[in-house]
Amino acid sequence: MTVNVAIIYYSATSITYQLALAAESAARDADAEVRLRKVRELAPDEAIASNEGWSGHRLETQHVPEATLDDLEWADAIIMGSPTRYGMPAAQLKQFIDTTGPLWAQGKLVDKIVSSFTSSATSHGGQESTILALNNTFYHWGSIIVPPGYADPVQFAAGNPYGASWTSQNGVVAPDENALASMRFQARRVVEVTRKFKGL
Repeated sequence: MTVNVAIIYYSATSITYQLALAAESAARDADAEVRLRKVRELAPDEAIASNEGWSGHRLETQHVPEATLDDLEWADAIIMGSPTRYGMPAAQLKQFIDTTGPLWAQGKLVDKIVSSFTSSATSHGGQESTILALNNTFYHWGSIIVPPGYADPVQFAAGNPYGASWTSQNGVVAPDENALASMRFQARRVVEVTRKFKGL
């Protein structure tokens, strides 16, 4: 049996998306079945059009399917990512999370292996609190949180045991190799732990 991994993210100007792509690649390399899914955009078209990075990213990711509850039910492991908004997940991802009540009520999210990642515009811009806020959801689901910790040397270079993260300097600096390597390690760790948990 294989491990099914759903990578569900929100990204406005591609920074979080680039981390999600690194997670997708690493999970596939670890022989997992992967669904990369974005959540629905909530911002008005005028706001998106006023920001070149935002509108460009929207066009760039038209091919990425939108997340559904079926993706969560299908998954053995879920990796969620969001830019930080005032130290919390973006409203777009939060809105998707708020639709998961039916799965939660049926216990269908219990024992899912879960992990989270983030990006922020500035240093100390709420990365850890955003990851912790995502984890609050996972506690309610009864899921099993797998952080990267310092279980690989890259974590000492990347510096965040809570989850992969990146400071984009207001969306203009793409994740560097340390951040991408941290994200890849986190995804591999999620697949490995899931495989062990399932007895594969």
